[in-house]
Amino acid sequence: MCEKNLDALRSAFERAVAWTDFVELRLDCLDHEPSNIAELLHGRPVILTFRPSEQGGHRNLTREEREAFWKTVPRGDTVWWDVEGELVHDLSPDWSRVIASHHDFSGVPSDLQQIYERLAKTPAHVLKIAVQAHDIVDCIPVFQLLDRARREGREIIAIAMGNAGIATRILGPSRGAFLTYGALDDESATAPGQVNAPKLRSLYHIDQIDDETMICGLIGLPVMHSVSPHIHNAAFAAEGINGVYLPFEVKDVDSFFRRMVDPRTRELDWSLRGLSVTAPHKQSVMKHLDWIEPNAKEIGAVNTVVIENDRLLGYNTDAAGLIEPLLQRLGSLADQKVAIIGAGGAARAAIWALQQQKARVTLFARNAEKAQTLAELFNISCESLSSAKFAGYDLVVNTTPLGSGEHIDKSPATAGQLNGARCIYDLIYNPIETKLMREARQAGCETLGGMEMLVAQAKLQFELWTGKQARLHRDQSFWSQSTPRPG
Repeated sequence: MCEKNLDALRSAFERAVAWTDFVELRLDCLDHEPSNIAELLHGRPVILTFRPSEQGGHRNLTREEREAFWKTVPRGDTVWWDVEGELVHDLSPDWSRVIASHHDFSGVPSDLQQIYERLAKTPAHVLKIAVQAHDIVDCIPVFQLLDRARREGREIIAIAMGNAGIATRILGPSRGAFLTYGALDDESATAPGQVNAPKLRSLYHIDQIDDETMICGLIGLPVMHSVSPHIHNAAFAAEGINGVYLPFEVKDVDSFFRRMVDPRTRELDWSLRGLSVTAPHKQSVMKHLDWIEPNAKEIGAVNTVVIENDRLLGYNTDAAGLIEPLLQRLGSLADQKVAIIGAGGAARAAIWALQQQKARVTLFARNAEKAQTLAELFNISCESLSSAKFAGYDLVVNTTPLGSGEHIDKSPATAGQLNGARCIYDLIYNPIETKLMREARQAGCETLGGMEMLVAQAKLQFELWTGKQARLHRDQSFWSQSTPRPG
């Protein structure tokens, strides 16, 4: 909890206790040093923190100010103190309720093991080390710290901050971490990459994860916008499968596969079973696979990886997922005139799938010259998107990221360009309604969003990983983006 005044802190505290075992009160966030914190506690477990700015705090605090603060704050059976490691030796608290902490917001320091050893020499009951992850592989030394502490019988909180470190927050407790941190909601996170507490419990089922939990995840850059965790975690729960599906922010896909995925070379002992693959990695993962299904080879893109024994198997479920809702909406696609916008991995799957249905496909790209190689691969024509007119097309498919994320206010085509087309199919699923779909309706076109495709291809992924059919449909409750209630 990080609030500027005591009333706001009290209100947030009361909301937080429904979801948590501990509530951390970030007292350095208050405008003035608190004098009556004890009235908030009412015997409930809390962690008190008074962090200086160089350790991620909100105030420039001298050592003397911090020492004076810790001499006045409440003590008791339910009160824990989180104290920076260099300050611990100057205090005389109840050591059984002290967390000695170290934070590095620049990256993963090369002397991480030595930092652990220095903290371990303090009398604090719990050690805490939080470092900044810039890529998924930065999680490896953090997991290794957890393994070491468990072997040595030490209580530890080890976290990689940032979106690339989310796996350490969700898997940490199952690997021996004393606790993990969650925000009350998405707007109140007190550290980079902090997942909110309701999602930790209701989406990731964090209290059910153990050493036997099957781990699957989405690799890409970015991935935090994805609703795939909602789909797969709901499916695991519905089928009674001990599994969890996580977002993995991967920059260096080669290093990720070598150090974290391939059972023959990975540096992490975990029950990794499968991966969904999104942009920009659908083609670059292929060189790391031991076997690729023929359809995925023809498409030239893999969006699903299965780890079976010591082998990495590659599939493409995008193609089948793309076609299923089209057949339901339009019926036969044979001899239909189709425009594909984009030239990436999703475009490859779309072209291949539509050609299998005997559709007549034309590729449109912002850089037609660059996309010509793809057009030649599938023996189709390629035209410039900027001058495109889609009148007379039965179907226009957007495979680009325009309309989502940092491009949310953009559309690959205007209403003027779309005028005269029958149906616009936007593969983007977040947001549900994109700018392209609004342009399409203005032009009088039918529209189809990407959520139907996402569910269809996810069903196939789920079956590949588990051997079971997922009973999923678009209207299930996990599509709700509102904050769930406890219970």
